[in-house]
Amino acid sequence: MIEKFRELVKKKNRIFANLELIQWDLETKTPIKSKPYLAELVGELSMQEYDLFTSDEFVNLVETLNKEKNNLSEIEKKEIELSMEEIEKKKKIPADEYEAYAKLTSINQGIWEEARAKNDFSIVKDNLEKIFNYNKKFAEYRRKDEKNLYDVLLNDYEKGMDIEKLDIFFNELKKEIVPFLKKIQEKKKSLKEENKLNVPVDEDIQMKFAKYLAAYVGFDFEKGLVETSEHPFTLNLNKNDVRLTTNNKRNIPFSTVFSIIHEAGHGIYEQQTADNLIDTLLGAGGSMGLHESQSRFMENIVGRNRAFWKPLYKKAMGFYPFLKDIDFEEFIKQINKIEPELIRTEADELTYSLHIMIRYEIEKMIFAGKVSIDDLPKIWNQKMIEYLGIEPKNNSEGLMQDVHWYCGLIGYFPSYAIGNAYASQIYNTMKKDFDIEKALENQELNKITDWLGEKIHKYGKLKDTPEIIKEVTGEELNPKYYIDYLKEKYSKIYEI
Repeated sequence: MIEKFRELVKKKNRIFANLELIQWDLETKTPIKSKPYLAELVGELSMQEYDLFTSDEFVNLVETLNKEKNNLSEIEKKEIELSMEEIEKKKKIPADEYEAYAKLTSINQGIWEEARAKNDFSIVKDNLEKIFNYNKKFAEYRRKDEKNLYDVLLNDYEKGMDIEKLDIFFNELKKEIVPFLKKIQEKKKSLKEENKLNVPVDEDIQMKFAKYLAAYVGFDFEKGLVETSEHPFTLNLNKNDVRLTTNNKRNIPFSTVFSIIHEAGHGIYEQQTADNLIDTLLGAGGSMGLHESQSRFMENIVGRNRAFWKPLYKKAMGFYPFLKDIDFEEFIKQINKIEPELIRTEADELTYSLHIMIRYEIEKMIFAGKVSIDDLPKIWNQKMIEYLGIEPKNNSEGLMQDVHWYCGLIGYFPSYAIGNAYASQIYNTMKKDFDIEKALENQELNKITDWLGEKIHKYGKLKDTPEIIKEVTGEELNPKYYIDYLKEKYSKIYEI
């Protein structure tokens, strides 16, 4: 019986790998006129996966194995647990609606790219409304005892998470970060800051530096590759085929730098899952919050660290010659400068979570029926002014800047802020085991990736995120470490 389960899981993983390959192609190299055809393929393959997971054969097999789970290995028990959850989720959604939604979200990424390029929200507005309506409908199908409909989706990305917990979490961040940001902005009035890093650099040179940095922090190019896309992302077929993208912006060369270090954090996580999880349902990273903790750890705690750049700065000058005119200490201030930005992916560490709060609050409002899709441009701009004191000039740098909503990732955004908090909590524990700054100065990044691999990465989905965080740090999610990290770091930089 377990042999048949293994056979069907392998088949599911092959379907998933094909879906990922098509998705990779859609977002990197597919000719514009071919995108509708590939979107159709996504719909068909998604239905194959749906049919497999909801078939009487698979359902009966999983239910029988669940009754005999005491005879199963630790890996098999977890696979059965996740299969039961997935079956319950999929069986409640009508097959025709599931297929239509898969096609919609696949084709809509190309439509979003066009709308963003033309700065025309009307091009994508109707599809966005359909996506939110589908998500509301699917959440209603699946709802059990959740207090709020939105909680169903939040739990998909971060098990056990709901509005009540997130409101407490975000209110704590808001209470501490907003007044601290105001202190820095007051101090900045007496400083003569100028941006010295936004110097044009050829995109090909940026890509070469991106690949160098990805390898430098530990991404294995024998198991992965890097391409460009409109919105940076990471996907994997399994631990031996992990793919990253970046978006090289000619006039903002350090956008590429931090984008690739971020995505490499995701990629290293995938590459370091245990070998015995290949061809199981567990051979990928855990919750979105835990995944984001690994990318944000690399991007900010490592990538914006003075000790990281000290041995690397001369090498960086070879790729970006304009750095020869910037003193090293000034460079460190430049990459850690606090300045509210319109674009989330360009945001500094301090204001980043404010961007997430905006998206979280809008999603809550949509699910509560308080706003319509037509209202979004106005609501978005109002919240940007409220939280960050700046207003987008157009929708491309406003509510169309992120692909997430347009490809169906509703309820995902809070995971970014949770990931920041997890990253700081993990950092606080790692510091007790070895001198991180010394390791960075000595170019021993393997000490960091080995530690993360042993404590977190190797488990894939075998352990739930709350269990891993508790085992690694000794406590559950606690925003205190994130707040303390930000205050300590930026109080020093701005001498507050």
